[in-house]
Amino acid sequence: MAKQEQSSTIDDEVLQETLNKMAVKFKQMRIDKGFSSYEDYAWANGFSRMQVWKMEQGNNLTMKSLLRILKTHDISLAEFFKDFDTVIK
Repeated sequence: MAKQEQSSTIDDEVLQETLNKMAVKFKQMRIDKGFSSYEDYAWANGFSRMQVWKMEQGNNLTMKSLLRILKTHDISLAEFFKDFDTVIK
């Protein structure tokens, strides 16, 4: 009898919850930096407007984009994720 393989996919609900939390944090970081408009923030920091908008909606996030945003705010991955309690299994 074949052993059933454990799925390596992330639960969609947990993934979306984490992305939404990241989106809220991105938006708050922008506002804390003095930008009321995501468009002005994107322009001033070398991002495309759509990229910032999508990130603040919890979409289109790559590791490269995440690292660029964190560098703009001079914070580490650990600092960014310190308030996250979701465990992805």
